[in-house]
Amino acid sequence: MRLILDTNILVSALLAQNSVPAAMLAHWRKGQFTLLCCEEQIDELRRVTRYPKIRERLPQPLAGRLINELRSLSEFISPLPSVDVSPDPWDNYLLAMAEAGGAHYLVTGDKADLLSLMRHGQTQIVTVRQMLERL
Repeated sequence: MRLILDTNILVSALLAQNSVPAAMLAHWRKGQFTLLCCEEQIDELRRVTRYPKIRERLPQPLAGRLINELRSLSEFISPLPSVDVSPDPWDNYLLAMAEAGGAHYLVTGDKADLLSLMRHGQTQIVTVRQMLERL
């Protein structure tokens, strides 16, 4: 199974190690699905984890370790096609990655934009809880 975890899921997993998003990362680390990633997501993860209110709650070495794991254990998708579907243009790279990487699921907490789409091509857009039920 090929999944994309939205950056909000990755950051939430880092901030609360006993959370539902952290459980998703645990499933990935156990090899229960292939995680797709791209340079745009690494850039976003670096940027978001440097926000002052995130930085005060998240040790930077923890974010750095996750970035290293993503680089070594996930499947990097490149190049990304041009996609202009999401109500939030900053999320289009996730949809492009889903398209180019043949993702089965895009897991997100973004109710207003991504979850409202429900699907992009062959990729179902679901919450973390919905995905954990499927696993």
